[in-house]
Amino acid sequence: MIDKGCERMKKGINIWSFKKGMRIEECITISKKAGFEGIELSLNEQGEINLYSKEKEVITIKNFARDVGIEIPSLASGLYWKYSFTSCDPKIRQKAKEIAIKQLEIAKLLGADTVLMVPGVVDEEVGYDRAFERALEAFSELKEYAEKLEVHIGLENVWNKFLLSPLEFKDFIDKVDSPFVGIYLDVGNVVYTGYPEQWIKILGKRIKKVHFKDFRRSIGNINGFVDLLSGDVNFPAVMRAFTTTGYNDYVIAEMMPYSYYEDQVVYNTSKAMDRILTQK
Repeated sequence: MIDKGCERMKKGINIWSFKKGMRIEECITISKKAGFEGIELSLNEQGEINLYSKEKEVITIKNFARDVGIEIPSLASGLYWKYSFTSCDPKIRQKAKEIAIKQLEIAKLLGADTVLMVPGVVDEEVGYDRAFERALEAFSELKEYAEKLEVHIGLENVWNKFLLSPLEFKDFIDKVDSPFVGIYLDVGNVVYTGYPEQWIKILGKRIKKVHFKDFRRSIGNINGFVDLLSGDVNFPAVMRAFTTTGYNDYVIAEMMPYSYYEDQVVYNTSKAMDRILTQK
């Protein structure tokens, strides 16, 4: 646990930072060895944690992490790109809700207090206004499940052409009106269009979890995501903003594994996070 700079913040790593296909137990073991206190797992259509996972299977993973001495603070999912809450197809929107409920239930079994969800997508078919209406309807319904299970829904700011400013995101969350629905803030995703320290100050207590990534504006596309401290995220300003707002939960790195010696990114990221989190 980091006890300097931003008191009680914990350091986590997302499972997408590991080589694709690596077993969860191996990812957990490496995370612990690299100095992380938590690992964020993912719900997939196939794999060790999927839409049809049985309670016993999930509990086995939870117990392994406990025995290793690492927490599972959150459960992510990339399924909402395929099954969007804002789709023009009502069957797809319903599927997204069903996935969300399953994700909340699995998170509860794992002992995670937060799930990461993509709130929706705007594209040529899905207008911005309709996306807002559909997403608001979905999460106004899903908040009841989150409240019942006491698992937070963290809506991530992603490159989805939707909820593009902190003021708009704040308004959306306030309209949902639940202490169990907030933002899963990705500081690297903000850099393309704004400044994460400003998002932190505006969203404040609405922030449920945080992703650490870094990004170079000069590249301006997906290739702009780089190792922590190699891009344009002003981490000193980010940490000052967290101190101001009182955020003291997990910061979870979401990185891309290297082409060779893939797990080295986990160790490098751990060291970079130590530097960020222990700033004066």
